[in-house]
Amino acid sequence: MDHKFEWQEQRMTTPDGVYRTLRAAILDGTVPPGGQLREAHIAADLGISRSPLREALTKLEEEGLVVKIPYRGAFVVEVSAREVAEIDSVRLRVEPYAAELSAEKLRGSERPQLLQTVEDLRRAMEKGDIPASIDAHLRFHRLFYDLSGHGVLQSLWNGWETKLRLHLSVDHRTYSDDPQQLVVEHERLAAVALEGDTDAFRQELAAHFPVGLGGRTGDSG
Repeated sequence: MDHKFEWQEQRMTTPDGVYRTLRAAILDGTVPPGGQLREAHIAADLGISRSPLREALTKLEEEGLVVKIPYRGAFVVEVSAREVAEIDSVRLRVEPYAAELSAEKLRGSERPQLLQTVEDLRRAMEKGDIPASIDAHLRFHRLFYDLSGHGVLQSLWNGWETKLRLHLSVDHRTYSDDPQQLVVEHERLAAVALEGDTDAFRQELAAHFPVGLGGRTGDSG
């Protein structure tokens, strides 16, 4: 079934405006993983020509959110539960190390940035803004890798981020009954990271993830 596409902000027919509208539709679940982005349908809904739409789809493809299949069209990338569980199993081992390496910076000049990401997450969840909450969620975890000064850790995160983003587009909606739960989890992670307690960070992260490859339904970010 085709979905109705609407402008997220004021009508902006530039490629960037179309990109933001389509990206939000993907991340808020309007177009689910595996869903097709039909050019004619989107162009009619938004009242735009094909040119900015194709540029926007190319940008989404470069970001890893969309895959173009010859003679079929553009589709939202699918990420399996197993892929996410495997990523989490590695993150559980390396993210505490990234937090340990970044601890000095986080206790110093980068402390406001860490706390701001939690506040951004809180505001987005309270407003029900799924794309913004996912952005804040991933910025929080990326910070440990970025500040670690460890190139291999940074490369690992870069390889995971788009798949996690797509998974969270589904997962964040599971917090609709208690949006503060996700915020509290990140407040705890921030607190133990600032204390430099690697073991406690690992324990909080384990509680934050589904369990194993069979796993419960829960957060993977």
